Amino acid sequence: MPDAIVHVTRPVLFSFATPIEVQVRGYELDELRDATNAVRDELAGIADLRDVKSSILPGSPEVQIVYNRDALARLNLDIRSVAELVRNKVQGYEATKYNRKDRKIPVRVRLKDIDTATVRELEDLVVNPGQARPVPLSAVAEITLGRGPNEIRRIGQQRVGLVTANLAGSGLGSAAREIDERLAKLNLPAGVTTAVTGQSEEWETSSRSLYLALGLSIFLVYVIMASQFESLMYPMIILITIPLALVGVVWTLLLLNVPVSVLVILGLILLAGIVVNNAIVLVDYAGQLKERGHSTDDALALAGQVRLRPILMTTLTTVLGLVPMALGLGDGAELRTPMAITVIAGLSFSTLLTLVVIPTIYAGVDRIFGGGVPESREVKLLREVRAVTPEQLAPEVEVPQP
Repeated sequence: MPDAIVHVTRPVLFSFATPIEVQVRGYELDELRDATNAVRDELAGIADLRDVKSSILPGSPEVQIVYNRDALARLNLDIRSVAELVRNKVQGYEATKYNRKDRKIPVRVRLKDIDTATVRELEDLVVNPGQARPVPLSAVAEITLGRGPNEIRRIGQQRVGLVTANLAGSGLGSAAREIDERLAKLNLPAGVTTAVTGQSEEWETSSRSLYLALGLSIFLVYVIMASQFESLMYPMIILITIPLALVGVVWTLLLLNVPVSVLVILGLILLAGIVVNNAIVLVDYAGQLKERGHSTDDALALAGQVRLRPILMTTLTTVLGLVPMALGLGDGAELRTPMAITVIAGLSFSTLLTLVVIPTIYAGVDRIFGGGVPESREVKLLREVRAVTPEQLAPEVEVPQP
């Protein structure tokens, strides 16, 4: 179909705005139109942007009348009266209404065949009817053919021209930065300003709250573990699994060319509560073994052997459950794919490093700070029993004197 215009867009979760929107703000329509077209041409030169459009388009042809106030004053004419007279002759005015049963039909009066009149005929319109000397419209106004604006859009009581675009092959943040750099190089008229809005503005607003939520989740996890372990040091060791997971997430996103988005941050918030499970299982059992009298190295080695299967089972159930979401199976599932990839990458990478890094840090901290877990009564009693020598256990025999 030659007249059909096809737009292929990808739905975006949490937003109905265009990925890239640039507001060009100004007052004069001509300057606003030129500045908006300049911004559109600049954005069209960015390789990662598609469907670059401007809201200011050529309007419909119109006859523009510019009145000469000095000429009107010399002829003792009022600009308002003349303008209303020309409007009534051209557009017409409602003289009366014809009542027909329950209907009222307006009767509009205007010059005959004025809709097909030429510019020359408009110039000959008399603007002072009833006077001795008729004055044509051409004597008090300049009549030209031109085009008016297709729309006058206002945002915040200010005239605005919008330039919109879609993304293809790049992240929202990187595209917004490149747009800011290109807009800074444009020579716009005085009084014309630009602002990058759309999803990029929403991302800047939501990212601050998401980073706060991520920090708050880590703090709450630490508080809960500190109250359970009755220690401030061992929960810090467990929290090391979070940056370990972050390393895996960064490498996976770079490898798969997945941009950082709101869903990726949501995946990181989920990881803050998931990846610590494996370290909790390992550290908690190592602490139990130390309370039974094992040394730190023996307790860590035995804890790694005993807790290996639960750690792998926990990781595999979560990873395999997220595989369909990561593959993007089903309608709309591709929107949640970045979150699933983030959780899978972070959890898998942190599990492998937890079995090696956490015991190493645990042993080092235990040697430096001398444990950190208070000795129970049983451990103290066991140490005292092991310290007793066989000679101390032999009873003293009194030899009778003859």
